[in-house]
Amino acid sequence: MIPYGHQKINNDDIEAVVSALKSDWITQGPLVKEFEDKISEYCGSKYAVAVSSGTAALHCAYYAAGIKNGDEVIMPAQTFIATSNAVLYLGAKPVFCDIDLETCNIDTSLIEGLITKKTKAIVPVHIAGEPCNMDEILKIADKYNLVVIEDACHALGSEYKGKKIGSISDMTVFSFHPVKSITTGEGGVICTDNKEYYNAMCNFRTHGISQQEESERKIKEPWYFEMQDLGYNYRITDFQCALGKTQLSKLNNFIEKRKKIAKYYNDTLKNINGLVLPAFNNSNTSSLHLYIVRVDKNIRREVFTKLRGAGIGVQVHYIPVYHHPYYRKNGFDNFSLHNTEKYYETCISLPIYPDLKQKDQDFVIEKLKDFIYD
Repeated sequence: MIPYGHQKINNDDIEAVVSALKSDWITQGPLVKEFEDKISEYCGSKYAVAVSSGTAALHCAYYAAGIKNGDEVIMPAQTFIATSNAVLYLGAKPVFCDIDLETCNIDTSLIEGLITKKTKAIVPVHIAGEPCNMDEILKIADKYNLVVIEDACHALGSEYKGKKIGSISDMTVFSFHPVKSITTGEGGVICTDNKEYYNAMCNFRTHGISQQEESERKIKEPWYFEMQDLGYNYRITDFQCALGKTQLSKLNNFIEKRKKIAKYYNDTLKNINGLVLPAFNNSNTSSLHLYIVRVDKNIRREVFTKLRGAGIGVQVHYIPVYHHPYYRKNGFDNFSLHNTEKYYETCISLPIYPDLKQKDQDFVIEKLKDFIYD
């Protein structure tokens, strides 16, 4: 099976993990902070908080933003369920916005119409690594005093108008799942320039235990620590961060390889009738986490099934969040968004990852052509 995505692990990655496992630190040690510093340096943020998953990173960011019971958070429904689930964890409500069919990102022209007195934040999702229209989103957020939290789980290494994703808004969330730009197995990070957000997230990932040194009692009693809020155990390990550090050093090379693969798809598939290729904004740089094509909705299921049957691990990104039974039973029964539905009915993610061999890509292209014309 040719997967739609796959990690790239080399000997230096393995050696770094083995070295960490042989050290005195297995869980949270010096490598966590070293990895955070490398991420913040790469993205151009003041702070980075590494956690156990991208979902944990979303939860931490929403918590730091003060999202609470009764609040509303605007986001696209064309995303993985974690984006909205982490809002529910805090008792808040996701408000789903439709997408722009050309970019498959949130339609910024519709955001203002969804804002109410309960709205706390906007969460743009950079689908496939292609940056959203951040200028417009930040303009709206500033007008209504809203927090912007980018779900950039697809977009580590992407740039928006020359600025790295991770350096633009209040908080930016990344994922290190194996199919993402780099991997730590499972893991995530939040980048921010806001020290209050940073401190809140550091506490939240460690049971709500304060990381501050100001307590007078702590000076008198060196064993003393304070749980100041209800937090979670969202800590990442030193050996995961050892892997993350070596992976990060190769990120730009990984993206260059993805660019070549995407260009080859573009060049060989551009004249296929009934096939819509992904649109890229030339003023931005995408990390190319996914390569998503669209076919006629009447043949999508057949094409998808035949590709899978041929040993090509295509995927659909994503089932709209409100389609899931849990959401249908909890306020989204009969809810629908026009462009989100149109996109969902037609999208197929083709294989793209740094080690994808050209002969395998040629096989994908050959079979896709055959099944579209079949």
